[in-house]
Amino acid sequence: MLAAAGSLLRLRPGRVLRCAPGPPREAARRPAALLRPQGLPRLSSGGAPGGPGPRAGKVHRVPAEHRPSQFDKKILLWTGRFKAMEDIPPLIPREMIDAARNKARVKACYIMIGLTIIACFAVIASAKRAVERHESLTSWNLAKKAKWREEAALAAQAKAK
Repeated sequence: MLAAAGSLLRLRPGRVLRCAPGPPREAARRPAALLRPQGLPRLSSGGAPGGPGPRAGKVHRVPAEHRPSQFDKKILLWTGRFKAMEDIPPLIPREMIDAARNKARVKACYIMIGLTIIACFAVIASAKRAVERHESLTSWNLAKKAKWREEAALAAQAKAK
C-alpha cells in the first residue's frame, strides 16, 4: 500500500504525498490509517458517522415488516397468497410482497403471450377472408391514389374557371 518512489510517497491509487529526497521521514513510517485525509468523517462500527453506540431515543423497526398498499393487497389476492382481503395482516414481510409481485409479473406475461397468439390467429383469419373478397393492400392503395388524382383534377378545373 505504501511505496516510496524518489520524493513521492504513494498511499493508494490517486493519493500522493511529497517527501524530501533521501530516507523516508517519520510521516512515511506511520501506518496507512494515520495518513488518511483529515476532511473525511470517521465511521463507527455501525456504519453511521458519529460516536460509538446508538443515538438516544431512536426507535428500531423490524426491517422485514412492510405495510401493504391496496395494490399490494390485490396482488397478494391474485397470486393466491391469501383468500380474502380480510385475511391479509397489517404488516407483511417484504420478501412475501416481492415474491407475489414476481408471480403476478409472470402471470401477466403469460396472459399477454396468450393474447398475442389469439391476435395472430385473428389476423390470419381476417387476411384469408380478404383474399376471398379479392382485397389487398395494393388494390386499396391504387384505388386511394386514383381518388386523389380525380380530386386533384377537379380542383384544377375549378381553379381554372
